[in-house]
Amino acid sequence: MYKDLTTIKYFTVLYFVFFSLFVSAQENKPLFKVIAFYTAKSDLAHISFVHEANNKMPGLAKQNHFTYDSTNNWSNLNKEFLSEYQVVLFLDTRPEAPEQRAAFKQYMENGGGWMGFHFSAFALTPSAYNQDWDWYHNEFLGCGQYVSNTWRPTSAVLRVEDATHPSMKNLPVTFHSAPNEWYRWEKDLRKNPNIKILLSIDSTSFPLGTGPKPYEIWHSGYYPVVWANKNYKMIYVNMGHNDMDY
Repeated sequence: MYKDLTTIKYFTVLYFVFFSLFVSAQENKPLFKVIAFYTAKSDLAHISFVHEANNKMPGLAKQNHFTYDSTNNWSNLNKEFLSEYQVVLFLDTRPEAPEQRAAFKQYMENGGGWMGFHFSAFALTPSAYNQDWDWYHNEFLGCGQYVSNTWRPTSAVLRVEDATHPSMKNLPVTFHSAPNEWYRWEKDLRKNPNIKILLSIDSTSFPLGTGPKPYEIWHSGYYPVVWANKNYKMIYVNMGHNDMDY
């Protein structure tokens, strides 16, 4: 069933994440509400992923008894707006305005749920996305800054690191992912007691990437691609960069 796990199939699997986070809190209500924030203004592969998510998720939500809304208006990241939703998604970027960041931090500290994809964790100083939000990148995500990536986007064999976690339900020990640009991070997540690594790149994936630059091809190492923070209802997923011809 999961020999080749496409992006769309992965969205179906994510339902178990949503459900596991909120079934106990809303046992008398069959529906919970998800709001996805996105920018979709740069990098064609990221834009493609956002459109794919927004096209497919409403149908999956209907099938699985939750609601899905999306917005590119980041000013909606405020206490009043977020009070209507139990799960927030960042599809491609992160909030930049101080008041938006403060509202999101308060939302998470008050028990809100979050799932972020691919570029939502990116930060690199200096760049257009500086690492200027310590709580988010160092405490919440735990990964620190972006360091490097594979290129071009390729499939990888992923390994389940914690089969007991609800989001890993029904996944085999290893499976093939959809093509993706894989990220390497500043901090070793294995050394953070608050981080629970859920999926990593299996060693059978190496060499990973096709170049043409040699450093864009990984030959060894340990690379987490999905993880959770024990102190929050959150999961980060490194997938989110569709394979396309630029």
